[in-house]
Amino acid sequence: MTVPLRFPTPRWGAPPTLAALALLVAAPMAAQEMDWTHWGSDAHSSRYSAADQITAENVEDLEVAWRWWGANYGPTVDYIYRATPLKIGDKLFTVAGQRRAVIAIDASTGEQLWMWRMRDNARWAASTRQNYGKGVAYAEVDGRGTIFVITPGSYLVALDAETGDPVPFFGMNGIVDLHLGMGDYEVDADRGILDSGDITSSSPPIVVNGVVVVGNSHDRGYYPEKKENVPGHVRGYDVKTGEMLWRFNVLPQPGEYGHDTWENDAWQYTGNISPWAPLSADLARNLVFIPTDTPTNDYYGGHRPGDNLYGTSLIALNASTGERVWHFQMVHHDVWNMDNPDAPHLVDISVDGREIPAVAAVTKQGFTYVFNRETGEPVWPIEERAVPQSDVPGENTAPTQPHPTKPAPFEMQGSSIDQLIDFTPELREQAIEIASQYRMGPVFTPPSLWEAEDGTKGAFVVPGANGGANIPGGAAVDPETGVLYVASQRGHSVISLIPGDQRSEVIGGEDSNMDYVSRGPGGIRGPQGLPLFKPPYGAITAIDLNSGEHLWRIPNGFTSQTIANHPALEGVDLPNTGKNAHANILVTKTLLFYGEGRGQDPVLHVVDKRTGEHLTTLDLPAPTTTAPMSYVHEGRQYIVLSVAGAGEPAQLVAFTLPEDY
Repeated sequence: MTVPLRFPTPRWGAPPTLAALALLVAAPMAAQEMDWTHWGSDAHSSRYSAADQITAENVEDLEVAWRWWGANYGPTVDYIYRATPLKIGDKLFTVAGQRRAVIAIDASTGEQLWMWRMRDNARWAASTRQNYGKGVAYAEVDGRGTIFVITPGSYLVALDAETGDPVPFFGMNGIVDLHLGMGDYEVDADRGILDSGDITSSSPPIVVNGVVVVGNSHDRGYYPEKKENVPGHVRGYDVKTGEMLWRFNVLPQPGEYGHDTWENDAWQYTGNISPWAPLSADLARNLVFIPTDTPTNDYYGGHRPGDNLYGTSLIALNASTGERVWHFQMVHHDVWNMDNPDAPHLVDISVDGREIPAVAAVTKQGFTYVFNRETGEPVWPIEERAVPQSDVPGENTAPTQPHPTKPAPFEMQGSSIDQLIDFTPELREQAIEIASQYRMGPVFTPPSLWEAEDGTKGAFVVPGANGGANIPGGAAVDPETGVLYVASQRGHSVISLIPGDQRSEVIGGEDSNMDYVSRGPGGIRGPQGLPLFKPPYGAITAIDLNSGEHLWRIPNGFTSQTIANHPALEGVDLPNTGKNAHANILVTKTLLFYGEGRGQDPVLHVVDKRTGEHLTTLDLPAPTTTAPMSYVHEGRQYIVLSVAGAGEPAQLVAFTLPEDY
């Protein structure tokens, strides 16, 4: 097996004392019960478990404790599985299938205990992102454990955690129609507001001090049919009754802050700006953190002039009232599909002697934005820098974009000849010839026309539509050390625009009422089918949020056989190129676990989280597809992964140490 790239050992403070070293080599303490209460482990979205039963010394002894299959929850078999379970007490709770059935599973054996599924209806059948469910939320309500789920078709449902029965006094027999209360839209009994636009949800809600906070998602804006859509307004509901308590308008209405960033009355018809990624919360400060996406549509904004608040922003809201406490817009007038793809990560850090309650957001463009989560003040300066401007008729891109001064980008940004593949001189020349057909430039190089006057066929957007960072891998943060671990992909997109009235001819479907639409977000192949840019194609970066410095960086897995055995590379001494995917990461007391991600090898890698040193690799029945989780139950620590792939439908796989360990 190829040895991973090595990087300098991080500075972790003063050398340990002899007593501390003795503790390090001692056997782990008896495991205490540990739950996984939110999609990201906790309200802070740390993706961290303090469990320490599984260590570097015994991780190779892990064995499969149980497997649970989601293939029975049709109507079609899923070969991708996006859900991360919760563990509360003696049960796991998750979703599965196109109708997002809610399942309770025994934490020790994997036995299914109960199932609830929304009745069949036209709303579900017409909904987009049916199998995009990432999980559920949990809260104690008057002493009753309650599960909250958002179904395809946009219903918020409350279920008794013991029985799976709908809670009768929540909404109408446990169900709240989320198409109501979205604004001035006509709601059809069967289709909801779908005739006015597309809106659903893919992430679970989050419960903050008695309020169920609900985000939204839309269909992807790669191939827009029109400039109109429904805005993804954020709402809060009473955890006991389901009554809507407040609504925060992500597209500011007249008189609201940010309304002036929508010129030419674009606020009247523009949609999206939805927080499709999971939400995070500071329960003590009663704050909920909302990461938003691009306004309608992803790659052309000529119909929505202005900076377009609150598109591609991080918003802190008062969880009781929905009032804005602070916000920061990562991308002004986003035409790159750089929506915030991951839950914000809350962690307390110490910077130059200052104790700071921080929130860190990792982005598709490869930046880490770090703020004081109480005030919104950047921990390190964020500079507005001039960026290239669009020459697409009717498009007016923002003259500047925010650039964090720390931490440094965790992924390659922008495109240039220097970044093209150079394994051999011949491959490099071929790569240059291919790339010369498109525009290259720094991050925030705008999309361009398919038939531009300079002869190019579009512009490179690097990182591309999938990031940078993105939801399958995202990031995890260690609350004890303040170290952030970010999974990234070295992807690119070639964005080329065509007139909207040519959409049906070029892409299919109906023509668009937009002046221009994209031909799609895909990248292009490099020479002889190899990647166009240099490796590593996927990576994990450890960033010390106390200093803003990178500690180490390793590739995602090892060089694929497709590259290692390529005829053009025969005899070439290759570096570890890593896998072209977002690693799916989990951090524990001493270890970092990661799967290689969708479409890659079916393995689980384990590294020392302090150094990035590879410790071992465990076989899986299929590739990981989303973030793993860990818990301790009846004295045993478990690692649970969502896996799926060709020939292996969606399932959960639980690992633990042998019972007599």
